[in-house]
Amino acid sequence: MDARKEGLSRKVRSSAQKQPPVYRWLIPFVLACVVFFLLWIPEDQPSGFSALVKSLPIFCLVLFMRATASQQSSCTCLMVALLCSAVGDICLIWPHAFLYGMGAFATAHLLYIWTLGLAPLRPGLLLPIGLFSVPYSALLLLHVPPDMVFPVMAYAVILAAMLWRGLARGGVARWGALLFVVSDSVLAWTTFARPLPHARLVVMTTYYAAQLLLALSGVRGTHLKTH
Repeated sequence: MDARKEGLSRKVRSSAQKQPPVYRWLIPFVLACVVFFLLWIPEDQPSGFSALVKSLPIFCLVLFMRATASQQSSCTCLMVALLCSAVGDICLIWPHAFLYGMGAFATAHLLYIWTLGLAPLRPGLLLPIGLFSVPYSALLLLHVPPDMVFPVMAYAVILAAMLWRGLARGGVARWGALLFVVSDSVLAWTTFARPLPHARLVVMTTYYAAQLLLALSGVRGTHLKTH
């Protein structure tokens, strides 16, 4: 029995050693981010090319998850959330499509909430989240056009719920949710209130980092697929 267990253990270790490193699949994502920041296409020049450059890192994360994640429904939800985010990225290139972009990102956050789940519940986190989100949203709404008040409020609630579940989940999901809130908060203030110094750099850096961490939260403990 001991010899059999030892042989099985050696086979498992040998199989793990033969598998390519999971994180090599992140190379396309890193390269796509480098391309985005090097090109740094001006925001006043919307085009299909700029939309591709902006959304390409997120598509690379979808490929990363497709190559590394298990066949669990949560991983599928994460991939769909990333695709919704890519749609949001594309929509936000054109100012007249801002509302559609907000809807795409709201859908992505709902999918993140579904993936992160309600266990552990940790309702005590709602107090610190509310102490930030309520005053910030109240200040922001002073600058929001009347026809955008309801969509912005709805999005803020969904974003706060995603932060709650990310913090409750812990690990890389916690930091992904926090960085997403930072990115969206700076973007919203720049869009509706007044421009902030280096706002675009802050928004995109924290955004790509957030999406990466949320994607990694879905592949932890899984093995690289070999078929």
